[in-house]
Amino acid sequence: MKAPLTIGSDAPDFNLPGTDDKHYKLSSLKDKKGFVVIFSCNHCPYAQAYENRIISIQKDYADKGIQVFVINSNDEIAYPEDSFINMKKRVSEKGFNFPYLRDESQKIAKAFGASHTPEIFLFNGDKKLIFHGKIDDNWNDEKSIKHKYLRAAIDELIEGKEISVPETFTIGCSIKWK
Repeated sequence: MKAPLTIGSDAPDFNLPGTDDKHYKLSSLKDKKGFVVIFSCNHCPYAQAYENRIISIQKDYADKGIQVFVINSNDEIAYPEDSFINMKKRVSEKGFNFPYLRDESQKIAKAFGASHTPEIFLFNGDKKLIFHGKIDDNWNDEKSIKHKYLRAAIDELIEGKEISVPETFTIGCSIKWK
């Protein structure tokens, strides 16, 4: 398994199908201050716990030039709940406001060195990694959150500041490899 991207690394490009039947490529992303790539899935309780927070992040930062992409790379044979059809159902049930993409080959997860769901990669407008880790410090109790790592990093990016906490450890389910 490849180690995760390091701070300052270029974003690996991808061309992945979304649940909206469009294809998404990083190379076509223009005029954004930054973007977030989150490896996630349908079945993991950690990933489920963060869905509403991810929706809020996209809502709060879309007008500030930030785009969120969520990628599911899990093996759908061993984990049928993570199939493309079930991803489309999840989008409909939850009202996702970001592209939910399928990495069937698992090449993109490997290119990023992703290992968990959810696992966060924040890139600046030059497509350089500036934050890697987790969304916040309490996956199961939003009221007890003390550190909103991703929001703080996005705010610092927008304000042109250095990222004060560029890395945290990741927490969640492991990506289910074929």
